[in-house]
Amino acid sequence: MKKIVDLIMVLLLGLWLTGTFAQNKNGFDLIGALIPLNEIYSGGPAKDGIPAIDNPRFVPVRKADHLRASDGVLGIVFQDIAKAYPINILNWHEIVNDRFKDVPVVITFCPLCGSGMAYSTKIDGVVYTFGVSGLVYNSDVLLYDRQTQSLWSQLMAQAISGDLKGLHLQSLPLSHTTWRDWKTKHPTTLVLSPRTGYARDYRASPYADYIKSPRVWFPVTQSSKRFHPKEKVLGIEINGRFKAYPFVELEKTTGAFIDMVNGQQLHIRYDNEHRSGSIFDQQGNQLPSTTAFWFAWYAFHPRTEVFSATIK
Repeated sequence: MKKIVDLIMVLLLGLWLTGTFAQNKNGFDLIGALIPLNEIYSGGPAKDGIPAIDNPRFVPVRKADHLRASDGVLGIVFQDIAKAYPINILNWHEIVNDRFKDVPVVITFCPLCGSGMAYSTKIDGVVYTFGVSGLVYNSDVLLYDRQTQSLWSQLMAQAISGDLKGLHLQSLPLSHTTWRDWKTKHPTTLVLSPRTGYARDYRASPYADYIKSPRVWFPVTQSSKRFHPKEKVLGIEINGRFKAYPFVELEKTTGAFIDMVNGQQLHIRYDNEHRSGSIFDQQGNQLPSTTAFWFAWYAFHPRTEVFSATIK
């Protein structure tokens, strides 16, 4: 028996030394990942320990009694349909697999980074659905697709491991604002219902203390003390160039101005009352942008340009 135990210990040591254990976290094969394995951390929950919403139910404005006017929502208009996803629900689920007519879309929210992003999930004719891996990179949620078990970075919109490694998801314009603001602009919007099939207290936020604190729970690869770590920024990529518009700077502007990024004219709009920003092109089309905490934006884009206000 002792010889068998010793043999098992030798085999386990060999696996450890060759990195086999390190290359498998939460059941995901990370061999050949695009990011260093020692920068991928367990967020605490196991795979699907934070359950994605796969069959979302929606209610019209008049029945949205689960929302207060000041509650935050992620709002999207796509395929001529307006929908709102309350942050107080997304805090507990992080992913909603949805459809707009016949187009599959995933809505994602990372409470640790304050970042909401929406993607079209049909790639080369294949529809992908997503779950929460329980892993984080730069404190940001790593999604996984159920079809190939590839891991995807939310803020990179890219698969970082698995069969789809290197592929990108198409980002869709998304607004991060208050329920009052969204329903005023989109009175026919549908609203994600709290009838999710899960027993959660959607009135309570598990991240209330975290948002108020300067502390970041997980290590990040790059950091900057230029702003408070949890300062909100509106970030955008234009052909490989990144720019951040910190809310503390946007508050100093008139709320609407034109900027140039990588040769493209952008129309920036900021609403101080609702703490919400959006970016449009010259034709008035909303562009995909990201509202996130400063620490998260900088961790992924350390060479980012940063907007500084010069007017009041």
